[in-house]
Amino acid sequence: MLFQTPPITEREAEVIDEIEAIRRELNPPRLREWPGLPWRAINARLLQASTSIAGSKVLFEDAIAAAEDDEPGAGSYDAWSAAPGYCAALTFVLQLADAPDFTYDEGIFRALHYMIMDHDPEKNPGRWRRASIWVRKEPSGEILYTPPPPKSIRALMAELIGSLNEKNDVPVLIKAAMAHLNLAAIHPFLDGNGRTARALQTLVLAQDGISAPPFSSIDEYLSVNNSAYDKVLDEVDGGAWQPERDARPWIRFCLTAHYYQATMLRRRSGEYDRLWVELEREVTRRGLPDRTIAALAEAAIGRRLTSPEYRSAAGVSAREANRDLKCLVDAGLLVATRHERGLGYLAADPLKAMRAQTREPDAPHVDPFATSSNRS
Repeated sequence: MLFQTPPITEREAEVIDEIEAIRRELNPPRLREWPGLPWRAINARLLQASTSIAGSKVLFEDAIAAAEDDEPGAGSYDAWSAAPGYCAALTFVLQLADAPDFTYDEGIFRALHYMIMDHDPEKNPGRWRRASIWVRKEPSGEILYTPPPPKSIRALMAELIGSLNEKNDVPVLIKAAMAHLNLAAIHPFLDGNGRTARALQTLVLAQDGISAPPFSSIDEYLSVNNSAYDKVLDEVDGGAWQPERDARPWIRFCLTAHYYQATMLRRRSGEYDRLWVELEREVTRRGLPDRTIAALAEAAIGRRLTSPEYRSAAGVSAREANRDLKCLVDAGLLVATRHERGLGYLAADPLKAMRAQTREPDAPHVDPFATSSNRS
């Protein structure tokens, strides 16, 4: 027996509709990889989030590098080492999602886990665990969760696979959340179960055409609400494998996460649009080439630029790229810096000020289930 999907309440259906309305408004493309601005910055934050949930800390710049299969900065390798595998798993998910002959099977789960945990062979990437394990709180060692015994894994995974291949009317946001919950609770691997469960959630959503990261992943929300994540899982599972318990708190937690990320993306999209308009004006005023706008935009959001990257993105020669970047430095918009990856360019103060002026003031997070009238 797995955790069962509870009947959807009126308010839960309304929240799903609100999330979908934002997605339609923003009309994000259906992705098969994780491409550029503003997606590059958003995806880097999601990679940061995924590693912070697992207890590591990755710098924004190194998350960008991981998303682009680059090398990490000095001193961040251990934290960064898991990020490329997770990124590869999510790209694999997007490639699988619209395959006309796709069905869930054991191989999908093993492949996802292998990519996510390939950096740590001692954790048996791609293999079901053969021993009993416990989820513990660090550093106290307190047992937080006792998964089912290893002898139950194959049967439980077969049941989960069957439920995922079944056609029904369950809203896809709910179906994806339940897949995440059941895989995390079964805990079929020695380590990396949470990341694999989140990748599965993304796969379920991507199969329904929801592939833009802020709508298909809840990693960013989890990164700033990790204690709430632990709390809701404890509320649902009671500290042990008990699939007869009510999964509704988890459903609402996931819907809240999707709602938060959707509203944040709408806000960021507006900020990026305003930033682009201001950069267009500044470039025109200074008589700079239009192709420099994208470079300035990436620097403004925290990206460190290099000449080869700019040359590739702008479609210019090395000489033209170096000349453009020098012009941006001379204009006081970029600052040239030496780094272990070589010469790079960061946003100068006027560019940072422009970014600050186009950002919205921080607003409190709205819980869609907070008011008493919405608890039905």
